[in-house]
Parts: sequence; structure tokens; C-alpha cells
Amino acid sequence: MATLAKLIGAKQPRFRTATEYVESTLKEAILTGALPGGTPLRQEDLAAEFGLSRMPIREALRQLEAQALVDFYPHRGAVVTEISAAEGADNYAIRAALEPAALRLSVPQLTPEDLKRAREIVDEMDAEDGQSRLGELNRRFHMTLYSRAGRPRLLTLVDQHLAAADRYLRFHLAAMGRNHLSQEEHRGMIDACSAHDADEACAILSQHIETAAQNLQAFFAPRQE
Repeated sequence: MATLAKLIGAKQPRFRTATEYVESTLKEAILTGALPGGTPLRQEDLAAEFGLSRMPIREALRQLEAQALVDFYPHRGAVVTEISAAEGADNYAIRAALEPAALRLSVPQLTPEDLKRAREIVDEMDAEDGQSRLGELNRRFHMTLYSRAGRPRLLTLVDQHLAAADRYLRFHLAAMGRNHLSQEEHRGMIDACSAHDADEACAILSQHIETAAQNLQAFFAPRQE
């Protein structure tokens, strides 16, 4: 916790609440690698480090969990999320292979109701203040566009890897901000599907996944040097 103590000492608590102060400080420590993946975050130790009660510590840890920066385990408590560039690259590679195939099969069968629901989900994502639901909404958006593929096993695999990608998406957004959510690409896919242009829809999707993969790798690159 020596590095964390330096961050606490360097930061002035210019926040509305103690919870915001703790969350901001721990978030910076996690994203910069000062607190590596797997580091236990014991509430009593953090309360002593920050000079606060355990309540704001507990609330801050729960907010960090929603951003995929902290995991909670039975009998262990909070631990810094272990996430790696290699695991993220593997997930995106699998998605890049499976999802365009599912979308290409689905496009000719998509109904106006499917496309309306996809647009509504994008609007929900725009209106979402926090990050805890963004991964689930993103999964629902993609699965809506793939839903008419007619290949149950393929869709099961796609759904599994989209669910696994949730932690990468939330970590990514915590590190790089919501502007990396690529909502314009989401809307572009809907427009292409509406025009029954499977080639264009798949091209946008492939670029969408590749861009996300590159952004995640760019974030991890300085930490690997």
C-alpha cells in the first residue's frame, strides 16, 4: 500500500463526498497499475490509509466493482480485477470471427420490430448515466441484430463471448471514457441492416470490433513496457 499512500498524500480531497474521493484515488491507482491485478483491498486497511470510516470505503469499492475494476470474492472480499491485454485480445479475436458470420445470416430475416428494438437499446445506452448496465445493454444490442441467424449453437457461442466481454468493455470505459463506446458504429449497423446491406453491416461490425481491440491494446501497451 506504499504507492497508494503516496497517491492519497498527493491528492487533495476536493470532492463532494468521501466516497467520491476514495473512488477517484483507487481508480487512478488501479488504472495506472500502482495497484496491480490481484491486490486485496481490505476495508479496514483502506479506512486506516484514508483516515475514514469503513462506510465510504465500502461504497467506493462497490462503485469500482460496477466499473469492472474490482472483484468481490466470498471469504476474500474485494480484490483488484485481474485483466490482461492477452485475454482481451483473445476475446476480441473470437468475437471478430463469430459475430460477422451471425450478422450476415441474420440481416435478411430481421424485422422492423427487431430494428426498432435495436434503436431503442442504443438510446438507452445514451441515456445511461453509470457504467454498470452498459455491458448488458451492449450485449442485448448485438444479440438483437444477430437474433434471426437461425443457428442456435452459433448464437450461444456469440452470447457467451459477449457476456465475457462485459468486463473488458466496462474496464475500457473506465480507462478511456464513454466516447469510446462507438455509438455511431452501432447506428451505422442498424442503418445497413435496415437497407438489407449485409456486406456494409458486417464491414461496420468488423471495424467496430477491431477498433475496440486496438483501443484496449493501446491502453495496456505502456503498462507492458
